[in-house]
Amino acid sequence: MPKTASPALPLAKLRQAARAAADRAYAPYSHFHVGAAIWTDAGLFSGANVENASYGLCNCAERTAIFSAVAAGARRLLCVAVYTPTPNPTLPCGACRQVIYEFGPEARVLSNCADENEEGIDTVIGALLPGAFGPADLGVDPFKPVQRTSKSAAKRSKKVS
Repeated sequence: MPKTASPALPLAKLRQAARAAADRAYAPYSHFHVGAAIWTDAGLFSGANVENASYGLCNCAERTAIFSAVAAGARRLLCVAVYTPTPNPTLPCGACRQVIYEFGPEARVLSNCADENEEGIDTVIGALLPGAFGPADLGVDPFKPVQRTSKSAAKRSKKVS
């Protein structure tokens, strides 16, 4: 699989964090525990899948990690590592691929499984989601810092007062 020319990524650390995150999954319905770890412009974040009795409200491990990173101020996603305790590696679902592309249009994607002899998958998001629709299609730069207008700041301060 393709290897991208990027800054040195802590791949072993990412894989280890993804595996540890899978142990924290809340998966009482599917019993399919998934862990993800991502490397961003703000460092490492991890997440696990979180299921819900109303299945449509479940959240995948990859999106849990990305949303946590964005909430902490990260904007640029460089690498995603996914771990599943299965005999073969499992790649991110379509929704996760779209969210990965939003913040990392050139992100590397790694997938590993319980079988230590299995090499895993090492690819890039563009290979998993060719012709992706993304921020550029709407004239948005997701890496640009969010600018709050003085008008929105004034509204927030009035609500606090």
